[in-house]
Amino acid sequence: MRYWQTSRFRIDLAQPQVMGIVNVTPDSFSDGGSHEGVSAAMAHAEQLLADGAHILDIGGESTRPGSPAVPLDEELRRVLPVVQAAVALQVPISVDTYKPQVMQAVLDLGADIINDIWALRQPGAQAVVAAHSQCGVCLMHMHASPQTMHQQHMDAHSDVATQVLDFLQDHTHRLEALGVDKSRIVWDAGTGFGKSLGQNFALLQQQPRLAAAGYPWLAGWSRKGSLGKVTGRLVGERMPASIAAALLSVEHGAAIVRVHDVRETCDALAVLQAMRAPQSLDTQD
Repeated sequence: MRYWQTSRFRIDLAQPQVMGIVNVTPDSFSDGGSHEGVSAAMAHAEQLLADGAHILDIGGESTRPGSPAVPLDEELRRVLPVVQAAVALQVPISVDTYKPQVMQAVLDLGADIINDIWALRQPGAQAVVAAHSQCGVCLMHMHASPQTMHQQHMDAHSDVATQVLDFLQDHTHRLEALGVDKSRIVWDAGTGFGKSLGQNFALLQQQPRLAAAGYPWLAGWSRKGSLGKVTGRLVGERMPASIAAALLSVEHGAAIVRVHDVRETCDALAVLQAMRAPQSLDTQD
């Protein structure tokens, strides 16, 4: 599929799309507390766009392993003013939430995409997305929950790619049965969400098989713990590994990469694109 249909935009997926992360949380694993408040969040959002981001992903609840759930009223307090300001930027705005009340509120403000780590499994979430005429949605695979997933990994002897594929197909079919068009749906394997180190990299290795199912793939490796384990780097030192994972994801079929380090990732993707189509470079002025 060459595009992703969202509320206001039909996003062209012919070239890799970079989704910049805007966390408005005090406790996210990488940048918690850095962009709290509307002014700080919007300054960060505008910088991400200047750095080359195509999509902004706003989140008001940390989903790091072991993180506590955030009450509904607190998530609304964090997210709604930022979304209201961000939609005026005239770029696709994604909101990272699993609460149907938050989904409805941000869609009412004009948000374009619902990015749900629970794949719309919370009661009422599917109905909110299905009732909207054309918002985009990203369905992610997660084993267990953010509170327990670091203690309850998937079966080490299972075929992780098959399990993820079956899960995403099942929840996609349920959503399509409610009238949501295929063009609105993107998949995410959920790197780090209840998977072991080996399973995360097995999913990256087998991503072409997953992408062959016909849905655009979103890859979220940025600064993840798996990168820290293979490099020995702390979270603030994982930019090179994150860029490598983003490039490998795109090479293995990802259409969208969700990242913290937008400028550096865009530069790396420009080199990848030049390698893919060198003949086009000689026609440029």
